[in-house]
Amino acid sequence: MDAARQLAEAIREAGTRLVLVVTGAGISTASGIPTFRGSDPGAIWKDSDVSMATFEYFQRDPVGQWRWYLSRFRTVDGAQPNPAHAALVDLERWQSDRRGAFRIITQNIDTLHERAGSRDLIKVHGTSDRLRCARAGCDNGSPRGSIARSEVDISAFEAQPSLGTLPRCPLCQEILRAHVLFFDEYYQDHSDYRFADVQSSAAGAELVIFVGTSFSVGVTDLVVQNAANRAKPIFSIDPHAPALPSWMSVIQLREPAEELLPRAVSTLGQS
Repeated sequence: MDAARQLAEAIREAGTRLVLVVTGAGISTASGIPTFRGSDPGAIWKDSDVSMATFEYFQRDPVGQWRWYLSRFRTVDGAQPNPAHAALVDLERWQSDRRGAFRIITQNIDTLHERAGSRDLIKVHGTSDRLRCARAGCDNGSPRGSIARSEVDISAFEAQPSLGTLPRCPLCQEILRAHVLFFDEYYQDHSDYRFADVQSSAAGAELVIFVGTSFSVGVTDLVVQNAANRAKPIFSIDPHAPALPSWMSVIQLREPAEELLPRAVSTLGQS
């Protein structure tokens, strides 16, 4: 069966129950953002030490980490949503029109989902457009416990990177940090990651669709195990998907998401 039709039929059969989409770096490659562990030439961990994305490294060399993250943010800031992001917006609207439940959990820190128009979105690894105080317990004076990067003046640091020019918390004057989940941190470490909502979504999903993920982080394990234990259908859209163990029961659709997802949504619209 054609992959788009196969996916569309699974979405239809989910009815009004939760359709859960989990996206990874692969959905954003068509927007010019390199993956982390993928096979593309620009994959981040081919050229960078993973220890740079740890809180330990931030404490040891905040200037070095800030310079590294700013280079990442420039790549992210210049990107635009691609047809895969747009198709998920259309899918959310289609599911909503039949009073069905829909949610995206993204591992990505880019802002492409929300800029495309996605509404029910959990950014479980944080987001590139916000910063937060490095001092535990400080909420930056914001209900979200983080502040918009656009509200922070980083021009002095960009002109002359040093400890003295590092951006500071407006509340306590501690150094600000990227509002992202570091490798030596936990999903429960910040309320913005909404990990309780991730857990409930994993436990209640009728259909799970992974898009562009390498299945190498805790959140993907959580979602797969919940769906597999309840014998719910699991799809993976990724032309470079890794080989997966049989217990996962994942139906692998090895096509680019920016091509397959729009076709699947179009097939739904024709029904």
